[in-house]
Amino acid sequence: MLNFTHDPAARSWVAAAQSPGCDFTLQNLPFGIFVREGSDKHPRGGVAIGDQVLDLAHLAASGLLVEPAREACCAAADSTLNAFMAMGREHWQTLRHALFRLLSSEADAVTQEKLRACMLPSSQAIMKMPVEVRNYTDFYTSRHHAINVGRVMRPENPLTPNFQWLPIAYHGRASSVVLSGTGFRRPNGQSRPADKRPPAFGPCRRLDFELEMGFFVGPETRLGEPLPVSQARERIFGMCLLNDWSARDHQFWEMDPLGPFLGKNFCTS
Repeated sequence: MLNFTHDPAARSWVAAAQSPGCDFTLQNLPFGIFVREGSDKHPRGGVAIGDQVLDLAHLAASGLLVEPAREACCAAADSTLNAFMAMGREHWQTLRHALFRLLSSEADAVTQEKLRACMLPSSQAIMKMPVEVRNYTDFYTSRHHAINVGRVMRPENPLTPNFQWLPIAYHGRASSVVLSGTGFRRPNGQSRPADKRPPAFGPCRRLDFELEMGFFVGPETRLGEPLPVSQARERIFGMCLLNDWSARDHQFWEMDPLGPFLGKNFCTS
């Protein structure tokens, strides 16, 4: 067990957090950005627990937190999580430990009552982009996935030699990373018919998406500053599910030899 927040026996006073199949238990308190449905247009930070969202701006003003947890909470209550992510692991952990204690079934009745005043039903929270995405990199991390994709382009030799020695990746378009459910236009681009006729411009005919794992990384580094592998884990703020959208007919024609361009930069959700 990493620390006390991972104790599987721990319980929350929020009843829904104990419901069968609940994603947001006491051991899993995800950060996000939301607005209250129908009344508030100012995005701010929140934490999910059971069927509730804990408003971090209200929590920071409640008097329930002491420093440095309150400082971290104020940063996490902003309109994006960027400032909180930039604070580093010590602040992330301090706030998570404080939240765990406040939401634990061991919290006293007065604390529970104050915290209830900082909550709203998750059904009333409209989720927004949690961060301002400043960089986005897509990696191959599975040998099986690399072979399956390679077979499409190089059936005779699907796995490139470099995959066995270094992470293969490309930089995507940060500005097209959006919330799941956001609509987008079917991309137009150039593709080449299978019968070797000249390439033609038109809407994508081979649109697909892959379910992947996304990582949020902070704090930032200076340009050119090396980061030891031993410190990499300390920079991982959190994880999410990610849909990697592709216009395959455009991608396979345009990516030789420099890599994906228009076929991969129209949407990531």
